[in-house]
Amino acid sequence: MRTAFYISDGTAITSEVFGHATLSLFPVEFNHKTIPFVETEEKAHEIKALINATSSKQGEKPLVFFTFVNHKLSEIIRSADAVSYDFLTTYSEKIESELNVAPVPKVHRTHSIHEKSYDFRIDAVNYALMNDDGGNIKNFAEADIILVGVSRSGKTPTSLYLALQYGIKAANYPITEDDLESEGLPKCLVPYKHKLFGLTIDPERLAAIRDRRMANSKYASIRQCRIEVREVEMLYKKHKIAHLNSTHHSVEEISAKIISDTGLERRKY
Repeated sequence: MRTAFYISDGTAITSEVFGHATLSLFPVEFNHKTIPFVETEEKAHEIKALINATSSKQGEKPLVFFTFVNHKLSEIIRSADAVSYDFLTTYSEKIESELNVAPVPKVHRTHSIHEKSYDFRIDAVNYALMNDDGGNIKNFAEADIILVGVSRSGKTPTSLYLALQYGIKAANYPITEDDLESEGLPKCLVPYKHKLFGLTIDPERLAAIRDRRMANSKYASIRQCRIEVREVEMLYKKHKIAHLNSTHHSVEEISAKIISDTGLERRKY
C-alpha cells in the first residue's frame, strides 16, 4: 500500500483536506500519515529521513502534500525521495500575480483563532449540547435550525458539526413511535416548523446502527426500522419539511447539504 504524507508547520489540516480530496478521485488505497507542527529545520530533516526510509522500504515514492510558510522547511521536504505537492505556493503565486500584492506569510494563520468566529462556535457547541435529543425544548426559539428524525438517524453528530465548524445553533429532536402514531408534528415543534429539517436513513443501515446499541431488541429490528422510516418520511411530505437521506453521506456532506438547502449563514470566518 502506497503512503501519503500530509505535513505542515501548522496544524496540517489544510494539506490533509486538500490531499484527501485529491486522492479520493483515485481507486487506490493509501496509508495516510499526518505530521503537524514541523517548525524547525531539525524536525524537517527528521521527517525527510522518515519519508526516505518509507520510499526505500516500499520500493515506490510516497506522495507528500505539504503547506509551509517557511521556505527553508519547504525546500527540505521537497528534497526528500517522494512526489511532493506544495499547495500554498501553487496557489499563492497565481493569486499574487492577479492581485498584484505580495503575500505576507505568517505561521498558523490559516487555523488560528478569530475571536468573533471562535465565540460563535463555542456558543453554538454549548447550545447543541444543551439542546440535544429534545432535552431542552424551551430554547428552540434561539435555534438557527432544528434537526428532526427517528432515533440514530444522524441528528446529534450533524448538530455538533454545524456548531463546531460553522457556528450554527442546531437543536435536534427525536421523532418517536408515539409521535408517528399521532401523524401530526409534536406540539413543541409546531411554532418552529420553519426551522425544521428532517433526516432519514435506509432501514437496513438504521437497524445495523441500532443493533450495536441494543442488540436483538424490537428497537433494532428491521421491521421496526422500516415502519419508523416509512412513517417519518410520510410525515415530512405531509408537512412539507425539507429532508435528506443520510445513509451514504458523511457528517461533513450532510452539513454542507443542509446549509445549501436552507441558506443558513455560516459563522466560520
